[in-house]
Amino acid sequence: MEENSKQAILDAFFQALEQEVARAMKTPEDARISDGNVAVCVIDSDGMVHGKLFGSDKPRQRQAFRVAWTKASQVWLTGVETGEYERRVFTGEIPENANGIDNPDLIGWVGGQPLTLNNGLHFSIGFSGFRGTTDKQLVLDAFEKLGMLS
Repeated sequence: MEENSKQAILDAFFQALEQEVARAMKTPEDARISDGNVAVCVIDSDGMVHGKLFGSDKPRQRQAFRVAWTKASQVWLTGVETGEYERRVFTGEIPENANGIDNPDLIGWVGGQPLTLNNGLHFSIGFSGFRGTTDKQLVLDAFEKLGMLS
């Protein structure tokens, strides 16, 4: 896929995600966690890192992006959603350092996920700032609104 097409898809995704973040801010349980200072990190199949910060509190945005990058990079290494990968390690299904991640560096929070779009483009995505299930769902909702997931 041409880089311009990939970038256009990511730009549209970030715009759609911004709307989803605004929607999530209407849920008190999510709003009080981050006050809208959230971040998304996307690693594409070429290893390029893309991201977007939302909100106005730069230190909180930085923290959210650090967690989003940790989620995305763990998915990039393992191909498995965050939370699920950690469960597999702790139940002995996967050896601890099987994918280059030592136990203290595992991130078990939900919100990191592999996604393959309808056009075959693959991303490892981490979102951070709200409740884990909200983090995961916002990403899915944004891509679904764009008609990019089946």
